[in-house]
Amino acid sequence: MNKIPEQICNSINLGLVILDAEFKVHYWNQWMEMNSGIPAGDITGSVLFDYFPNLNNRKFLRNCKSIFAFGNFCFLSQKLHHYIFPFRPVSSFGLQFDYMQQSCSIFPIRNGNEKIEYICITVRDVTEIVAYEHKLLDATRRDYLTGSFNRKYLEDKLREEFERHRRYGAPLCLIIFDIDNFKNVNDSCGHLYGDFVLREVVARVASGLRTTDILARYGGEEFCGILPETSLKSAIEVAERFRESIASEEYRFHGHSRKITISLGVAALDKNITNTDMFFKKADDALYTAKREGKNKVRSADH
Repeated sequence: MNKIPEQICNSINLGLVILDAEFKVHYWNQWMEMNSGIPAGDITGSVLFDYFPNLNNRKFLRNCKSIFAFGNFCFLSQKLHHYIFPFRPVSSFGLQFDYMQQSCSIFPIRNGNEKIEYICITVRDVTEIVAYEHKLLDATRRDYLTGSFNRKYLEDKLREEFERHRRYGAPLCLIIFDIDNFKNVNDSCGHLYGDFVLREVVARVASGLRTTDILARYGGEEFCGILPETSLKSAIEVAERFRESIASEEYRFHGHSRKITISLGVAALDKNITNTDMFFKKADDALYTAKREGKNKVRSADH
């Protein structure tokens, strides 16, 4: 490669790899060296798959052979493939990913006779962009005050789990709870204290959930938990742990200190429930029973 073009190729913030028809590496720029830890002198002349066996797959081979045969271009989107070279993320934005998120393209390189002699792979690090997209998406799903999911996300996920139950028969439970006497808390201690209580209750409940469970703010002081793959008996035990955890704490904030309790209603999905509204109502009726019977209780519509 001429000196000036090589300086350009080694200065751009992009990975460049040139392969022949036998998948031997003919060029490996500095970006690829830095992110792979493999010097160009080591990999040049070697078959790419000796270093990256994950690329020796039907789809990658088909794409490359098609470019050699027909001269087409190929784009490997991050949204579909996430990455093709398993490099570690290089910035703090990538902490949520095991590997650098990449958008890649593959195109032909022709010789003086217009014959396709090589293919070039470009690798762009889009980890920061993807992390930002995830952050924006998560913000649309969250309640700004408590950090729990919002009602729309709750309803969307419940529909998904409802359909999964209908298709596979997987057990599914709902827990609906609210903070007892919350209006009195706000009136006597102020809204800042009320907001503090909401956040603390959510944090305590969330710490007792699995990663597969969903906790969302359903109304002002009312919350709902979706528990997939959970029997009614187990869901009642979970709800009881939540009740005990909340009741055991003294909530102190800006000169105010109070005991807080919650009431919980639990429902299991069964064949008599034909839509998500019925499922919500079943859990809500159980919550109403817990309130009517003195609050700070767990009740189930099926017990």
